[in-house]
Amino acid sequence: MIAVHGSVKSGFEAVRDAFARNFESDFEVGASVAVMHKGEMVVDIWAGHTDLDRTQPWNEDTVINVWSTTKTQMFLCVLILADDGLLSLDDPVAKFWPEFAANGKGGVLVRHLMSHTSGLSGWDESITAEDLYDHDKCAGLLAAQAPWWEPGTKSGYHAMTQGYLLGELVKRVTGISLGNFFRTRVAEPLNADFHIGTPLSVDERVAKVIPAEQGLPANIKPESIFARTMLNPAMDARFSWTPEWRRCESPAANGHGNAHSVALTQAIISHGGTLNGQQFLSSEMVERIFEVQAEGIDQVLMSPGKVGIGYGLNSEHTPVSSNPRSCFWGGWGGSLCVNDLDAQMTFAYVMNRMGNGTVGDMRAAGPLIATHMAIAAL
Repeated sequence: MIAVHGSVKSGFEAVRDAFARNFESDFEVGASVAVMHKGEMVVDIWAGHTDLDRTQPWNEDTVINVWSTTKTQMFLCVLILADDGLLSLDDPVAKFWPEFAANGKGGVLVRHLMSHTSGLSGWDESITAEDLYDHDKCAGLLAAQAPWWEPGTKSGYHAMTQGYLLGELVKRVTGISLGNFFRTRVAEPLNADFHIGTPLSVDERVAKVIPAEQGLPANIKPESIFARTMLNPAMDARFSWTPEWRRCESPAANGHGNAHSVALTQAIISHGGTLNGQQFLSSEMVERIFEVQAEGIDQVLMSPGKVGIGYGLNSEHTPVSSNPRSCFWGGWGGSLCVNDLDAQMTFAYVMNRMGNGTVGDMRAAGPLIATHMAIAAL
């Protein structure tokens, strides 16, 4: 039986047990789970190792690239700006970023960027993985090109582009980068160990992701929206091992943290905007998350989903809770964050060994179900 470290409040022991079972098959290498419930960190556990050879332990302060779970922090930043009155979710993006109006995008709204409905899920111009370090280039190319479908009519997963679109929007509105905005408005007030643009001082605590063995599906049509989105650039997860990737800000994908820091920061959402005596959002702005922006087959993932303002919404397609006011997002390979407003609960799962899922896999399901059952039994 794997040694699980950390703390579990009485009544939540089943979460620890479900987490430990993930290690029984030897697939899981290192991971952490955290649960915030009614203002308290009721589960904060970790286990395993940071390397595939299992020589270095996963520690309390181990952090890792959580891929698209970073998007939850990006959404939080834009919601704060909207709540501050510095932008409206219904504003045209070009109001703040005039160059963005090119090629018929004058009617693209902020909420379209948030909900993967802007039609800019990829780049027309071929780019390299190294180009992702260059925010100005990535954002500028998107500003110049035409949408791939009519904005606002359907979703198509903006896997990488969403970070440059919303990152540029935040920079235009505030004068600082999204990573710095997140640090000063969210991470530092909560003393949260989560970074979008990771400082050198954190490097010694960063675990390297372990790539999935299986690649992309065979026989992908190069002209498909999937290929144009996911293969330009073609991403090798080992790309995240480089210091250049850690230092840059790619806010849709390169956040570094652990389950504790994800649960702590995202509990702002599940707790109605106020956490630890600090108000980050109004409850009215939090409720706007549940305004449905798209429902149906995603143009990139080719699977059904329901998308609100930023977050994925609880639905028959993605039943993350029995409570309707729940939202979520997951990361490439298996990380996951779920916010359940009815239960005042945030669940986070972070790991280093990647499964084959683009926006997560099922390893988090056992601990998440155990969490819901523990809360129901209280």
